[in-house]
Amino acid sequence: MSLSRREFLKSSAAASAAAAIGMSVPAELEAAATKAEKSWRWDKAACRFCGTGCGIMLATTGDGKDRKIVAVKGDPAAPVNRGLNCIKGYFNAKIMYGADRLTEPLLRMNDKGEFDKHGKFAPISWERAYDEMEKNIRKALKEKGPEGVAVFASGQYTIMEGYAAQKMMKGGFRSNAFDPNARHCMASAVVGFYQTFGIDEPSGCYDDIELTDTIVTWGSNMAEMHPILWSRVTDRKLSDPDNVKIVNIQTYTHRTCDLGDFNIIFRPNTDLALWNYLAREIVYNHPEAIDWDFIKKNIIFAAGPVNIGYGFRRAGEKSLLPVREDGSAGKYDAKEMQTYNKEMQKIVSELEGPALEPYGYKAGDVMHNTPGTLKHHEITFEDYKKSLAPYTLEYTAELCKGDPDESLDSFKKKLQDLAALYVEDGRKIVSFWTMGMNQHTRGTWDNTLAYNVHFLVNKQSRPGAGAYSLTGQPSACGTAREVGTFAHRLPADMMVKNPKHRAKVEKEWQIPAGTLNPVGNQHIMKIHRDIEDGVVKFAWVNVCNAYQDSANAKHWIKAAREMDNFIVTSDGYPGISSMVSDLILPSAMIYEKWGAYGNAERRSQHWRQQVLPVGHAMSDTWQWVELSKRFTVDDLWGPYTLRNGKKLADVRGEAVKMGYSGDTTMYEILFENERAKKKYPLALDQFPQQGYDNSECIGDARNVVGTDGKVFKGYGFMIHQYLWEEYASFGRGHGHDLADFVTYQKVRGLRWPVVNGKETAWRFNVDFDPYALKHATENGRGSQYAFYGPLAKALPFGNLTGVTDKKKKSLKDKAKIFARPYMDPPEMPDAEYDLWLCTGRVLEHWHSGTMTMRVPELYRAVPEALVYMNPDAAKERGLKDGGLCWVESRRGKVRARVETRGRNRPPKPLVFVPWFDERVFINKVTLDQTCPMSKQTDYKKCAVKIYKA
Repeated sequence: MSLSRREFLKSSAAASAAAAIGMSVPAELEAAATKAEKSWRWDKAACRFCGTGCGIMLATTGDGKDRKIVAVKGDPAAPVNRGLNCIKGYFNAKIMYGADRLTEPLLRMNDKGEFDKHGKFAPISWERAYDEMEKNIRKALKEKGPEGVAVFASGQYTIMEGYAAQKMMKGGFRSNAFDPNARHCMASAVVGFYQTFGIDEPSGCYDDIELTDTIVTWGSNMAEMHPILWSRVTDRKLSDPDNVKIVNIQTYTHRTCDLGDFNIIFRPNTDLALWNYLAREIVYNHPEAIDWDFIKKNIIFAAGPVNIGYGFRRAGEKSLLPVREDGSAGKYDAKEMQTYNKEMQKIVSELEGPALEPYGYKAGDVMHNTPGTLKHHEITFEDYKKSLAPYTLEYTAELCKGDPDESLDSFKKKLQDLAALYVEDGRKIVSFWTMGMNQHTRGTWDNTLAYNVHFLVNKQSRPGAGAYSLTGQPSACGTAREVGTFAHRLPADMMVKNPKHRAKVEKEWQIPAGTLNPVGNQHIMKIHRDIEDGVVKFAWVNVCNAYQDSANAKHWIKAAREMDNFIVTSDGYPGISSMVSDLILPSAMIYEKWGAYGNAERRSQHWRQQVLPVGHAMSDTWQWVELSKRFTVDDLWGPYTLRNGKKLADVRGEAVKMGYSGDTTMYEILFENERAKKKYPLALDQFPQQGYDNSECIGDARNVVGTDGKVFKGYGFMIHQYLWEEYASFGRGHGHDLADFVTYQKVRGLRWPVVNGKETAWRFNVDFDPYALKHATENGRGSQYAFYGPLAKALPFGNLTGVTDKKKKSLKDKAKIFARPYMDPPEMPDAEYDLWLCTGRVLEHWHSGTMTMRVPELYRAVPEALVYMNPDAAKERGLKDGGLCWVESRRGKVRARVETRGRNRPPKPLVFVPWFDERVFINKVTLDQTCPMSKQTDYKKCAVKIYKA
């Protein structure tokens, strides 16, 4: 039987499908399928998409440049998904084979072949690309110092990519203008963890789903955003439908709500009040539910300032000058300034007045804002109780009810039923959330309020019980958070501002003491604003789409295109960021390189390179390591003065004492050092390297001409293993323990801390966490728990309005319950802009659609972003289902098609528009408001008007 490649792949798929459902398979078809699969090599990998961390199996066939991925299936051995994939997961291979993959560097040039910021893109060599990068980095450093060189980093970096980038940025360029798109999605969760536990990342794990009696989702459409986890939730519900309860707390009805026993639709931002209502019910009406033994041994109460602003630009910043009589300021028009002016001061509204009274404010007062602070202080339980007093059932219901068509009595009953579930003795409960609570102008507060409720009733850090922040990106935890690819962080929860942490990193990296920059304030929105202010002169976009995924995008695009700067984007496909750039670099995609991700249950998992990259594409690790060859000790380690006047020392003399010379390259110091070469040699005849491509270490059959104009033959040592082991060394012995590189090639991931080869399912609980057991034994309090995170574990004392005793008191091994009020967002619907806008994702597409819009099946399923709208709201505006409309805010407008009968069913005051479609560029409309503490952008609420196009 003669079959084409396409025919025998189809035969194999048909045979597999038939077998899976128990159909008998014709002998001829079965034989063809067997023949087709005979040459296939199956290997494990991690899914490219969300933070769930599903395991997949990839089949490849062919040799060298001709080896391709021909099949994808869920990994039955993977504990996260147990062989099941979501719709995107099944297309992990197809995202790599789109027709417009970037295959060679592209530079904007004029007709003479010279760089021209207004020229057209034309192909160039890697050497020319790096010549241009080097020239522009040197220019930026000369003009602005380390703060002038920036990177838009990613929660989609592999762990090794993120670590390599961090070493070069912070250890080489001495720049902390290095921040991931994970700032947009998980920063509030991070600061919530730090403030509550003193350490980052969830205390629980996915096993909680099968062990709990109650699942409450808060601003999380798990059915579409974490569909594999939702399948486990569904299975748990169906296994015991009478006892297991599902409640969804959302601003609009969606697919997750279809499984709910009841759903609460609330007014945007008022989830702050809902959490405080639950705490009030416990404290005032069910004090018997409080586990005082747990509280006294493990918890203190805390508060902090409330007048912290909204994370906007502040008056006096360069791009806000001059201020004009018409209300405009600098590059911002008068309508924009109506909202931005609230950064400096605001009038307390009637809605928030009662909630703020315990903190010394009342409705009508002028609140003068200071920049967001992480500072807080200990208070008494009585002060905490006082902060809860306003959140009566009546006040909370009137404030929070989000659907005008629902009766107040119905809403009140739901609130009471919700409280009963949290209070019920013996009932296990898990609260899941994602962007609804994180993308929030008070996102840090919201996260801490969740832990409050669980702590009060001792339903945290226990199997089947806990408040649980889910992650959006595949390695927002593993790379952005654990590696520390944020402006302010270093690996394993260390901070750039802490001299002891800097010293530890400098020693491990074998760089001079004083090299690392202690000022880490250039978060992702600050980088955009610094480009607009002319501070950042060189910016590199890595593994993200920074100009599509940032709110109020027109400002940042205009600054990138019109100002004196040089923007580079590394990507697999041309997206908005590529089109904004001056130079585009082709990146290897996920299975074209070795890698590792860390998921939302602290599970780190690795994969091997399955195929060669397309064209001349190379991995982001390679791109960073190659850049390090261009800069020496003399180039980078001289003295600098930062904007705030702080001086970075000249460490070149110390470098010479360490055995380096002025000509020693960053490559020789940070990557190709003696430790890397001696401890991690190539072992091509041994597991896991045997039989697998390794483009960075040995080159490959494409014979890519590298950045030096010569065919790249590899680094000659196992750089992936070196980067992993050096990074992992920071956490071992400090509660972030990771296993060795080779072990991860054998297993389907492990949840850290991994101690003596054993993973940890539940942190802070002595029955499961060896660190908790150690600390509980040492502190002698006789507790089942030890919240051993070290950050902010000594506080002054005060009350709800401020500090009264500056002397700091230790709270070692304890966690915190915070008093934090409801506050309005800075922009709410009014007479002109009368609707709430919420943005987010849909099941079929990932983030900006750069990958999934190239998959024909996913594109056909959802070819465009729609305006999901209540049918009555549409009718009132003369809009019809399928008709075109304009969505307009104070910042910009987009045109899109109306959908009134779809999967998302908003109440009349709200519309939902997903952001995957660059043709419906909704981030031109959104507001660049952030949580002032975490600097995470709030995409979930701003005011818009909608009218017929």
